[in-house]
Amino acid sequence: MEGKLLPWFKENRTKIANYLFYMALTIELVLMIVEKSEISFSYESYVFRATFLLTLLAVIVMKHNLKGWTVIAVIFVLSGYCYVHTGRNDLLRIALFIMASRDIDLKKTMKFSFYLTLVGVIAIALLAVTGVLGDVSLTFDYGRHAGVETRYVFGFGHPNTLFSSVFALILMWIWIYGKRAGVLPYLVAVVAAAITVVITDSRTGMLVMAFTLMMAVFFRIFSKLSEKRWLYIFGGLISPVLCFLFTVQAAWIAEGFYAVKRNMYLGMFYWKLDYRLNNRISNLYYATDDRAGILSRWTLFSKTGQDGYFDIGWARMVYWYGIIPTLIIILAIIAVICVCMKERDIQAMILIVSLGIYTLVEATFVTRYLGRDFFLLIAGVYLGKFFADLFRNKDKKDTRDMKGATNA
Repeated sequence: MEGKLLPWFKENRTKIANYLFYMALTIELVLMIVEKSEISFSYESYVFRATFLLTLLAVIVMKHNLKGWTVIAVIFVLSGYCYVHTGRNDLLRIALFIMASRDIDLKKTMKFSFYLTLVGVIAIALLAVTGVLGDVSLTFDYGRHAGVETRYVFGFGHPNTLFSSVFALILMWIWIYGKRAGVLPYLVAVVAAAITVVITDSRTGMLVMAFTLMMAVFFRIFSKLSEKRWLYIFGGLISPVLCFLFTVQAAWIAEGFYAVKRNMYLGMFYWKLDYRLNNRISNLYYATDDRAGILSRWTLFSKTGQDGYFDIGWARMVYWYGIIPTLIIILAIIAVICVCMKERDIQAMILIVSLGIYTLVEATFVTRYLGRDFFLLIAGVYLGKFFADLFRNKDKKDTRDMKGATNA
């Protein structure tokens, strides 16, 4: 029996790992849908443990060489240290989720995530419209200098949550279908985006949504531009590099205005910018009691109990995890961009730029709910390719060096 089982396992280990990953992904997506709705669910920690174990088993089952196991060990130690130091297991779960997705069929998995999320979004809206669960609209002061106002939520609890859900669906659609979609599908996407912007009145989101669709349409028409390497380099400079540098600047400004009260250069400009951003910069100081959003309070690794929220997602990343984990995430995004450039995947590049800019104003995708972060699927597959190419090139170089030494 054992003689037959081992060859079967070796032959089917990728399928087994993918089944385990799909189970984890499905659970995370369903949990994400429940979390976005008005359904009360108090067993999230147990669900997180279940998906953690599923992805851990998937990683163990997958085939790795010695260098692969070394990378896994380093990532596991770093993310485990973050868990011990900060009390947040997010990075450990994200790391295992990414590693477990290495061998999936990316397009099929993205379609699965897209359609399951779409069904969930429609279900939440229908429950609200029929009066079963959730509100259709909410009227109160959203803190936008406009006083009391009415905005539509359709069961999502907050208009920005509704907007971000539709935004995520449109981003997934762009990656799955945007490369070959015709005029009519793009018109449907534009109309859906316009309706969402109108009913949620998400002003900052509107700009990012419009920019995203314009990029998608532009590169659909001028598809040959996807072969230009400089576009990927330029996109990488925007996100994550410039997005993070803007966050550093915002944290420095917030410290200057509110902590040390120094006379800031271009002070009036930044006051107006903060007003336009609905006090997102000043919230880096006021949103938490420990004022940990300002630059001088940033630490290499975050501390236990830092559970506050900032709308500037890049700042939330530093606050929750620390400077070093955030820089590692940035390096991982750059590695994904390198694969995008090699694969000529301009749609994935559009997603990286859009998500990076959107995370400057909304921290929706800096979350413990992995079902929100559909980009993790792309990251998992592309980082797998990145390390495979890296090790392959190094092995070839080592072989050439050995030959040269022998000939000498």
